[in-house]
Amino acid sequence: MAQYFQIHPKNPQPRLIKRAGEIVRGGGVIVYPTDSSYALGCHIGDKGAMERIRRIRRVGADHNFTLVCRDLSELAQYARVSNSDFRILKAHTPGPYTFILPATREVPRRLQHPKRKTIGLRVPEHVISAALLAELNEPLMSSTLIFPGEEFPPFDTEEIRERLEHEVDLVIDGGPCSQEPTTVVVLEDGVATVTRYGKGTFGASLPSPETA
Repeated sequence: MAQYFQIHPKNPQPRLIKRAGEIVRGGGVIVYPTDSSYALGCHIGDKGAMERIRRIRRVGADHNFTLVCRDLSELAQYARVSNSDFRILKAHTPGPYTFILPATREVPRRLQHPKRKTIGLRVPEHVISAALLAELNEPLMSSTLIFPGEEFPPFDTEEIRERLEHEVDLVIDGGPCSQEPTTVVVLEDGVATVTRYGKGTFGASLPSPETA
């Protein structure tokens, strides 16, 4: 049965954050809040936990996971980022965006798109997410929590707890989250293509050509 932590959304309790990190490092699957919606997360190197997330989502082997990072410097360890890409990333992180970029050798092959060799990465603007990532000292392998057959992510943690109490190891209640997933943007050497519109308003904070 899943553990259930109520963590303060502005002042996360260090003891609970530490315990959540231990659960992830121990092979657990967690539900945690982000700046878009609730998400499923597990250790970056844990193939078994990744398969559990696939079963929860009922998705196949071609499902793209996202590496959730602390900041741009960590993101750059896992993706090849041109100068043009960096300016776009800097204008939109942290925030509710997932960026698709060419993967570096640091990324396990099973996390990459099988044909394009790309990886989804994001830097969320959420206090609990940031605290958990700092505790882990590495990215969290993640997927938006959307129940099979449903269009939007759930926002009620009691519902999440009830439906997943035998499927995950921890549910972190950080208060209500949006029901909008991230906006997904493919970056190719400064050329940005939005493939899914979500919570983020892409382009509103892009640097102008004069200041880029």
